Amino acid sequence: QVQLVESGGGLVQAGGSLRLSCAASGIAFSIYTVGWYRQAPGKWRELVADITSGGSTNYGDSVKGRFTISRENAKNTMYLQMDSLKPEDTAVYYCRIQGSDYWGQGTQVTVSS
Repeated sequence: QVQLVESGGGLVQAGGSLRLSCAASGIAFSIYTVGWYRQAPGKWRELVADITSGGSTNYGDSVKGRFTISRENAKNTMYLQMDSLKPEDTAVYYCRIQGSDYWGQGTQVTVSS
């Protein structure tokens, strides 16, 4: 059974940092492109960033230069380092195996002004 479990969300002031983790099990994590998405209240879920099995990365325009995606295949884990956080980054953040229906349960990130 495939499971994706996010952690690391919380409440932070604008300008602060958080690091999210996504731990995968039940799947050959290292061969897949994996991604972070977010969904704010009343908005569509959007891609934040993704990373291929080879380590190539792709970022949404709104987070370029502030967020960094990485992965540690030996631990079946993906990370999202979020710096210079803004109130508009407030959302539930989800990890996903790209191209699949496998999603995590989400972790709330709230940025206060």
